[in-house]
Amino acid sequence: MEKDPEKTADASESDRTETATTDSETTTTSTPAAPVRPDTTSATGGGQPSPSPPTHDNVPDGGLMAWLQVLGSAAVLVNTWGVINTFGVFQAYYESSLLSSHSASEISWIGSAQAALLFLVGVIAGPLYDAGYFRHLLAGGLLLTVLGQFMTSLCKLYWQVMLAQGVAMGVGMGMTFLPSAAILGQYFSRHRALALGLSSVGSPVAGTVFPIIFSRVEEKAGFGWATRAIAFILLGLSAIPLAFMRTRVPPTPRKGKGALGMIDATAFRDTPYVLFVAGGFFAFLTLYVGFFYVTLHATSHGIASARGFAPYLVTLLNAGSIVGRIVPNALADRYGSLNLILACTMGSMVLVFGWLGVRDLAGAIVFVVLYGAFSGGVVSLTPSVIVSLSPDMGRVGARMGLSFVVAGIAILIGTPIAGAILGSTEDPRWTGTILYSAFGLLAATLLYFASRLLLFKKKGDWKA
Repeated sequence: MEKDPEKTADASESDRTETATTDSETTTTSTPAAPVRPDTTSATGGGQPSPSPPTHDNVPDGGLMAWLQVLGSAAVLVNTWGVINTFGVFQAYYESSLLSSHSASEISWIGSAQAALLFLVGVIAGPLYDAGYFRHLLAGGLLLTVLGQFMTSLCKLYWQVMLAQGVAMGVGMGMTFLPSAAILGQYFSRHRALALGLSSVGSPVAGTVFPIIFSRVEEKAGFGWATRAIAFILLGLSAIPLAFMRTRVPPTPRKGKGALGMIDATAFRDTPYVLFVAGGFFAFLTLYVGFFYVTLHATSHGIASARGFAPYLVTLLNAGSIVGRIVPNALADRYGSLNLILACTMGSMVLVFGWLGVRDLAGAIVFVVLYGAFSGGVVSLTPSVIVSLSPDMGRVGARMGLSFVVAGIAILIGTPIAGAILGSTEDPRWTGTILYSAFGLLAATLLYFASRLLLFKKKGDWKA
């Protein structure tokens, strides 16, 4: 915005020059003097003039480079949420072997810290992305994630595992996750939700495959090589985003920055956005209770064949999530991301209430597959909704960062609260634990609905 006076001066000089030559050219030269911002010419390559320079308003909405961003983003999702969804097998191993002297609650803090940092680092990664440091965040984050996974294979003590798997990997994931989602807004407009949905498929695919790899390799070669096997896969996949992912337009200076440019101050006056972030807090506070406790629920209720099949319930849940990350996002481009996330959150709530009545293996399988589908929609649609609620692409990173901080805090405390309600495994309080998850999702549904209503009053359009 600071460059407007310069553009006005340039335009007036051009007009005076052309007027001195011929009056008829005055009209034609005054028109092209204004549209192209000086900060976008460098994006055309070598400073060469182009009739359609890349801008936030000139979105290709497809093409080879655009879909390569989706591929790179999917690889990042494998390295982030795919690894987090695998922590269940690490938790089981730590409880039975490596960290058997520590309680299950202490061990679970490693996975909670990893997932929470993925969101919390977003408050820094978002504004840095907006400022043009995408490649720096991508390279540094992937390095930390892969290094942390390799170092985990060498750990022997609790604090070592916490630093390597919890902190180092969590920070690395936080540096890459938000930018990999935000960059798709530069390449897609009409198909943005579908692009985000396809990229997020990397998470449940990894969550389905990695536990099997870990279990098979650990039996034959031990914990160290099982962990390193996953690390080598992460290392190979990191080459994809490093090779292909790059921003299409340069950063856009913007007003309304908070201290150090880390916070978009205008976000706090945007009521639909605030209500959506508040709903996201309750959603992520309770959404993962099913992920963490469905196996224990099956075994503690003595469901037929559950002890042999229970570990695969999480695999089926992640498999259902694949559908939930594609179908709702494909529909969101037509019916609106906020409308679809409202439907997915409501569906998740209804399923959790239904979880109270699951008493056999068939019921457990139906629950995890459907819950995986609806909860996958909640997770994958969140970035798309934030993009749609942002007034311009220059604020997307900061607004995602703010919402991710709230979600990170929710994830950090959500499942430990559920564990405290559950109590001991000898006499678990399942009704209270499940109702805690269900009513949290109910609160999220109501807040999303309130955001939807206010947005309709503001724009007069039900598609958002």
